[in-house]
Amino acid sequence: MKRFALATITLALAWSSTALAQELSDDKVKIGILNDQSGVYADFGGKNSVVAAQMAIEDFGGTVAGKPVELINADHQNKADIAANIARQWFDTEQVDAIMDLTTSSVGLAVQALAAEKKKITINTGAATAELTGKQCTPYGFHWAYDTHALAVGTGGQLVKEGGDSWFFITADYAFGHSLEQQTGDFVKANGGSVVGAVRHPLAATDYSSFLLQAQASGAKIVGLANAGQDTVNAIKQAAEFGIVEGGQRLAGLLVTLAEVHGLGLESAQGLVLTEGFYWNRTDETREWAQRFFERTNAMPNMVHAGTYSAVLSYLKAVDQAKSDDADTVAKTLKAMSIDDVFGQGGKVGPNGRMIHDMYLMQVKKPGESDTPWDYYTVLATIPGDEAFIKPAESGCPLVN
Repeated sequence: MKRFALATITLALAWSSTALAQELSDDKVKIGILNDQSGVYADFGGKNSVVAAQMAIEDFGGTVAGKPVELINADHQNKADIAANIARQWFDTEQVDAIMDLTTSSVGLAVQALAAEKKKITINTGAATAELTGKQCTPYGFHWAYDTHALAVGTGGQLVKEGGDSWFFITADYAFGHSLEQQTGDFVKANGGSVVGAVRHPLAATDYSSFLLQAQASGAKIVGLANAGQDTVNAIKQAAEFGIVEGGQRLAGLLVTLAEVHGLGLESAQGLVLTEGFYWNRTDETREWAQRFFERTNAMPNMVHAGTYSAVLSYLKAVDQAKSDDADTVAKTLKAMSIDDVFGQGGKVGPNGRMIHDMYLMQVKKPGESDTPWDYYTVLATIPGDEAFIKPAESGCPLVN
């Protein structure tokens, strides 16, 4: 009887272990990085986000719950229809469990909606619109590195405090630009300022002369660039040709990262006030991780790269903790976790999927102030996460009671 009981227990344990392992579908966890790898945002996230994701997988150990982790990537060319088609193929035929980065807000919104239908996880690190965790939130959609609200609070708030109380916006004509313009404008007006005008340009514009002339003619103290990537770089370079700053107006790069500052050079970018969720030269931990990243990419990481690393690492931790890649289980686990890694310390995920963490207000150094290559920022202030991001209850997300 004792032998029978022991055998029964052994069999039950073996069955339990097998059942647990079967919670990971397809005997693997598969992650996709979907972003712009050839257009205006190629440096913003691009191939370097893929490197950051691979680093996260390696740092986690290469397996989760005893199963291998696979990584694939693709270029969505900043087109929502192409992105949705790639995501659909990944979900339906390639057993992808989660998609991350998703630079470009129109892409992020489209893929997040599709993933909700398929019950798959998305973690946006490159898209900006706060609508991802607002009215268009889903049970499986997460927003990680930054959003338009945090950028408005950081950069817009600082410039209004410094007397920049009249604004003219040059805005990328799609969801991200519209959202950034609206939220920054609302913040400016709520603090006693005014918006005197705005003009919108197509994605990947090359000639900003007519937009800059309108901004110049407006007399606004601040010309807010509600765009990103190469669009911002081109606009700032052409603004110098028109003497915008020399004429007494100030440029506000509302979404500028280290990649764009590097492309501009300190001579052109000096004095810019901007907001990022990560700076490589802030702590010993960030410097050590950034150096490993640099050895693979020959570039220092911005907040999208570090945010992608954190998103992949956090997803793997959630799968490991849940012992399952079931989207409902993983989503619940992510929302209960504390996020502690090189990107976010003491981060928390709200019921709307917004990862709440500190943001940093930066000013670009003058050329003579930079001590080492890629040492571009002075940290002006730390913006606590609860101030930077919309409170979940005020986000408009229907998932929040």
